[in-house]
Amino acid sequence: METLKGCLAGCGYFGRIQLDGWSRVAGARIEAVCDLDPAKALACASDFGCRPYTEPDRMLDQERPDFLDIATRPLTHLPLVRLAAERRVAALCQKPMAPNWEQALQIAAVAAQAGIPLMINENWRWQPWYRRIRELLDQGAAGRLVAYRFHTRSRDGLGEAPYARQPYFKEMPRLLVFETLVHFLDTARFLFGEIDEIYCQTQRINPVIAGEDLAILVVRHQNGLRGVIDGHRFSDSEPAGPGAAMAEARIEGLDNVLAVRPSGEVWLAGERVFDPAGILGYKGDSCRATQQHFIDCLAAGMPFETGAQAYLHTVAAVEAAYRSAAENRPVIVRNAYGIP
Repeated sequence: METLKGCLAGCGYFGRIQLDGWSRVAGARIEAVCDLDPAKALACASDFGCRPYTEPDRMLDQERPDFLDIATRPLTHLPLVRLAAERRVAALCQKPMAPNWEQALQIAAVAAQAGIPLMINENWRWQPWYRRIRELLDQGAAGRLVAYRFHTRSRDGLGEAPYARQPYFKEMPRLLVFETLVHFLDTARFLFGEIDEIYCQTQRINPVIAGEDLAILVVRHQNGLRGVIDGHRFSDSEPAGPGAAMAEARIEGLDNVLAVRPSGEVWLAGERVFDPAGILGYKGDSCRATQQHFIDCLAAGMPFETGAQAYLHTVAAVEAAYRSAAENRPVIVRNAYGIP
């Protein structure tokens, strides 16, 4: 398999996680990194054996990569995708896809018009416990599904300086649904099919932040299945270690119940059927799995699971959740955002 040459933009908290994943991907290597902060670029270059830049256009022009991994904040995604599109470079773009619906549409359009492959880096669906759940559902292990619930917690939203690993969260006008619960909306799409309707209520608990830090979503899928996504960032579900799922999930069928514990263990009818013990890497090595999917699809010329156009369904669900919370009513996603 030919080794594809990559560059990465964004050397912050998640950029380093991305670089760790890339170090174990077959068929690709990151040759250069870029960050507006020279110290961050130099540190990542030193730690991961690549060349540092502070200007993304200069990096792309000098390195001439096969792909660009965009691991920056949402406001920068559109201009970076444009830089890649102008040079006919494939791109992997970190979620959230864009700060709003209009920019998400522009990002998808820019990639489509340039004819470049663009995948949104939504790694939650690649966590191995959810891949195992999907296999079991495909086998009919739970029977006809009647309901599901995602319950997600982390204790990093307290005090005057919350979100220590990503302190810019404090200033974001949209936070919990936009940054965290989007993972579960996308995972619900992966497991249960497209989302038809959302009713959402939000609240701000910590007064020092700009956005919401508690939300409850009632979700209806096009096949009629209903579920609840319930999240905040003030308590831990249980001590679960660095490879944890950061959530509990319960999927109820007429025949059996499937459950994901915060440790990432999957249980079916009271029996453990998946144990992630020993899996290294961020949240079950889901970043590496996402990156490997990106590279495998590029090499084979196949569509991505979360290609830009397909991922607009997830973005529309997030937008519908905020509209629902603002108007205190259920929102039909396809009616509000033109998604078939």
